[in-house]
Amino acid sequence: MSEYTYPILFGLAVGTLTRVYMLRTDYRQYPTYLHGKIIHVALGFIAAGLGTVAIPSIMEEQFTAVTFLTLAASQFREVRNMERNTLTELDSYELVSRGKPYIEGIAIAFESRNYLVIFTSLICTLGYLLFNILGGLAAAIIAVVISKLLMSGGRLKDIVDVEYVEPRFDGAGLYVDNIYIMNIGLPERQEEVLRYGMGFILKPKNFNARSTIANLGQRQAILHDVSTALGVYRDSGTPALVPLAKRDLDDGRVGVFVLPQEKDIDKALKIIGAVPTLENAIRMPSERHTNGKGS
Repeated sequence: MSEYTYPILFGLAVGTLTRVYMLRTDYRQYPTYLHGKIIHVALGFIAAGLGTVAIPSIMEEQFTAVTFLTLAASQFREVRNMERNTLTELDSYELVSRGKPYIEGIAIAFESRNYLVIFTSLICTLGYLLFNILGGLAAAIIAVVISKLLMSGGRLKDIVDVEYVEPRFDGAGLYVDNIYIMNIGLPERQEEVLRYGMGFILKPKNFNARSTIANLGQRQAILHDVSTALGVYRDSGTPALVPLAKRDLDDGRVGVFVLPQEKDIDKALKIIGAVPTLENAIRMPSERHTNGKGS
């Protein structure tokens, strides 16, 4: 057997297991059981193979062989396109849609995790070849910890305080605290809304957070996650029962109105706090530097 056989097998195994570790199906049920997971584990195995053979290729001075990593980058971009197209098609059949920014965030995450697998396999194989199996294990632990840190994004609870507020009607207007949500004129529908509805106020912790939660995609992600975890009291063709999130223009707070099938306030607060902060929704106006002077 070649001197590279065991290092390559070791890097391949660690890389594949890292992808399995990063592949989680939670209450949002994506990726799906079982075939959705098979696709991503198979892609993780391919990514691990690409990363683990890079070091032996360099040590054998087969530098042209490393150029296949550029091919891998183009292939994994197709992973992002695949996820984007799949989720966009499915989104039209959701009672409460994810929204395009949420879908783009999921697609980017699936692509980037394949690169983390390449990085993990490469580091493990390098550690094994430079030292021994113990060096490879140490490199594996470091690489997995780094991958875990890089795969975990921000959560909504980091940038806002969430408070439960009972929805109320003022005439035909539905309000959460003092934030107007929508107009419902039918008394029967108003009764349904008050029976099943829940309201939440999101208070931004700073000016950057105010701009972030103003993003329509971020607000839609909140509505989707709550409706997925707690169910939603609506069907197609019932516009009065659509969950909504509206903004207070004066102070930047956001009022969230949902109609869950399971009216559990504590669970809803935890779910809203755990909603991911979308990368393409993050705004940092406080970081702006004014270079010019006014007239």
